[in-house]
Amino acid sequence: MKIGFFGAGHMGSAMIQGLIASGKIPAQDILVKGGRSQTAKKRQKELGFTLIDQLEELTEASLLIVAVNPAGVLPIIQSLPAAVTDKKIPLVSVAAGVDIAEMTEVLGSDYPLAHCIPNTPVSVNEGVLGISYSEQLSAADKEIIDQSLQLLGSLIEIDEPLLGIVGSVAGCGPAFVDLFIEALSDAGVFYGLNRELSYQIVEQMIKGAAELALQSKKHPGELKDGVATPGGTTIKGVVALEKHGFRNAVIEGVKGTME
Repeated sequence: MKIGFFGAGHMGSAMIQGLIASGKIPAQDILVKGGRSQTAKKRQKELGFTLIDQLEELTEASLLIVAVNPAGVLPIIQSLPAAVTDKKIPLVSVAAGVDIAEMTEVLGSDYPLAHCIPNTPVSVNEGVLGISYSEQLSAADKEIIDQSLQLLGSLIEIDEPLLGIVGSVAGCGPAFVDLFIEALSDAGVFYGLNRELSYQIVEQMIKGAAELALQSKKHPGELKDGVATPGGTTIKGVVALEKHGFRNAVIEGVKGTME
């Protein structure tokens, strides 16, 4: 199966990397139409995908993914030639701010569309991808979309109005976690760990804690209590975090992304 991409910036490249890393989609079967920035040309040298010049070449694709900024989504789908649109190749936009209704106005009510918000861990096949489908999408087209995007991580179907908060929690969340990694590592360095070792310990700890939560299905509060023994060091640390507004800071961070 060949997949056509518009855009090879941060998110486009992350998705392309993940698809190639999955071992299911050969690099040459990813067809990328770049823009004026030459980013796609640079990324092609690194990743080995097929860079195309003519939009008609996308007729070979089984799926189209539009991975550009919101302002570019509608102009791109308006530029699709009849040779592509007549084939009704399923199209997925991964940009926030442009909904299925707007894309339907351009391509018609019978065109198979989906709106997906992924996060950058798709590059290592551990992403979270919230997705909504057009009502007209057939089971066969949905299967094509799902089979491709499930290679990148957890694909979660959700009502389109909720994709914004999915984008904030899952999409912006990695930056919050990276900030936490850096801060926790700073604390480790403050108390004598070298920087490289401190990062290694913190990153593995977060990976392990997340996997324990996923596999155990326990409430996060229960998992926290399993570490925080009465009068122990962990609960003292938790109290200190709460004293400095840890939870509220996280909530305010998400609220900031939604404004």
